[in-house]
Amino acid sequence: MKVKICGIRTVETALHAVQCGTDALGFVFARSKRQIMAQEAKNIIETIPEHIWKVGVFVNEDSAEIKRIAESVGLTHIQLHGDEVPADYQSIGLPIIKAVSVHSPKDLEKIDAIEADYILLDSPPTEYRGGNGSSFEWNLVKAIGKSKKNIMLAGGLDPENISKAIAKVNPCMVDVSSGVETNGEKDLTKIKDFITNAKNPGEEEDYDNKNL
Repeated sequence: MKVKICGIRTVETALHAVQCGTDALGFVFARSKRQIMAQEAKNIIETIPEHIWKVGVFVNEDSAEIKRIAESVGLTHIQLHGDEVPADYQSIGLPIIKAVSVHSPKDLEKIDAIEADYILLDSPPTEYRGGNGSSFEWNLVKAIGKSKKNIMLAGGLDPENISKAIAKVNPCMVDVSSGVETNGEKDLTKIKDFITNAKNPGEEEDYDNKNL
């Protein structure tokens, strides 16, 4: 299982996540309590091994501005977390992750029409488009990863529930931000536990069949 730790703002956190085995790091350039400036992101990215994804998270940003930031800081992937049409951002020249907020089964109907390298299933937005710490009903997307190999999962994940989420949805990658924080700051112990539990989920008991 591949893991993305999002909302990175310090070198210490980035290097710790890498040491623990993360596959991707996310940098939020959109308005957020985890927003980072381009120069800060560049300083961190310069310390990260080449094989780690450096994902820039944007919300309804102009494609030219995203391309400028991507080239200046060294991003490898673009995450679109707003109302964007991915086709409008192909000129950036980087793999695109498109977030989809899951409210109901109807939200899943639009997935097939999305032209993106990866689809990120996330919980409905609150004040910000992502990273709000709430999960959605995983039964809505049960085992979707078995039929679609580019599904990423986010929304309310944490070290305690990640194994169950993986067993339920079967995504190719899981994405966490607030679930590895304490008092709004990244918690190094939670990052380690999350990555360990995601990559070694063990035997999971299906919640739907418990106590029947």
